[in-house]
Amino acid sequence: MEPVNAEIEALLEERGRAAWDKDLDGLMAFFTPDVVYFDVVPPLRYVGAAALRDRFADWFGRWQGPIGQQLHELEILADGGVAAAHMLVRASGTLLNGREVDYFVRVSDILRRSPEGWRIAHEHVSIPVDLATGTVALDLRP
Repeated sequence: MEPVNAEIEALLEERGRAAWDKDLDGLMAFFTPDVVYFDVVPPLRYVGAAALRDRFADWFGRWQGPIGQQLHELEILADGGVAAAHMLVRASGTLLNGREVDYFVRVSDILRRSPEGWRIAHEHVSIPVDLATGTVALDLRP
């Protein structure tokens, strides 16, 4: 693996640990101040670190304990100070209502190199939808 790709993979793994720990400051450190974030929940986009921080605080508050964020099939393309990555992320844990969840989401990231290292400038998280029924497909596995 190329050194840049290893740096980015390490960053994404560390981001997953910050989510597991529900470490809001730690998680936010992986994003640029002007981040644009497309999530599986409304609104259409979150723009800027403050909006994303609020979104993550709400997300953390919906889980009883740790939030699993296991990376699968990570692909990275880097050139100079910009990189793109896409992956499947296995989300798992227990919601506040006691429901156990275990499903995959699709994630695409655009990263920029800064003096502090690589940071995520754009993230897009999605779940496949069955258009015939209008329901999300949470049972798909790689």
